[in-house]
Amino acid sequence: MKSWWSVLCAGLLLAGCASDGGNRTLKDAADDGASAGSGGGRYAMSSDAYPQQPPDVSRVPDAVPRPEPRSRAGNKSRYEVWGKTYHVMSDASGYERRGTASWYGKKFHGYATSNGEIYDMYKMSAAHRTLPLPTYARVTNLDNGRSVIVRVNDRGPFHSEREIDLSYAAASRLDILDRGTGRVRVEAINPEAWQARQKGQPTPPSTAEPDPVAQDSGRDAAEPVYLQVAALGSADNAEALKERLEGALSRPVRIASAAGLYRVQVGPLKHADQIDPVRGQLSRVGFGQAFVVNGAD
Repeated sequence: MKSWWSVLCAGLLLAGCASDGGNRTLKDAADDGASAGSGGGRYAMSSDAYPQQPPDVSRVPDAVPRPEPRSRAGNKSRYEVWGKTYHVMSDASGYERRGTASWYGKKFHGYATSNGEIYDMYKMSAAHRTLPLPTYARVTNLDNGRSVIVRVNDRGPFHSEREIDLSYAAASRLDILDRGTGRVRVEAINPEAWQARQKGQPTPPSTAEPDPVAQDSGRDAAEPVYLQVAALGSADNAEALKERLEGALSRPVRIASAAGLYRVQVGPLKHADQIDPVRGQLSRVGFGQAFVVNGAD
């Protein structure tokens, strides 16, 4: 009797070859319950495909950030794929990384994503290894400056050199379909802060960490403080963010490193009445989640 794996491989051969796309090989084997050694069932296909008659997706709107509970599926604190263990983040606040984006299309269209939703290649969605599901993120093509907002609802890509897997529509908007991959920056979005900005309201304070500074704008802070923008796992990414913020704000920015994290902080701010204006500047350049830390943090 042929094994289920042999039957599956035969079926895939009959399906024929497709264009390279993002070279998608495995997405949610851990959540499907398939073993890493088996290649993940239907996710074992080594190439992706364009639609035979692709529609115009240039006008597909960005995903609209909104507060959502964590998905019941796809958010295991840790999971293993191909012998490698991944740890899902408890909070996406301040997440920013640069890396390679790939895309996935026709062969996954209509199948379940890791959080149980149905993948629609014509919507603005994405897969990520460790961001909570769902997470809204801005993805910017570093080669042409194009930017989209996607909703992360899937796991992958499991190529170590890749940062994110984009839907067909998102990849098209960023102009990376033909090459299959592209250099991108991925920035998590705080939905509450994003909605407040759209309505012209003050950005709500981050709930990630308490703000130790009294909001009395008429008094000096007891000691210089900093607004922390992000805590990154890469020194290079932290340095790139530091340079970006210095150019956008014309204020000093430091990197405080500890326990393998590189915390990018704006300051020092010596007066309490400087805090809200700098928060406003950060919000206008896309960092609405900044919170106050003291000089020793």
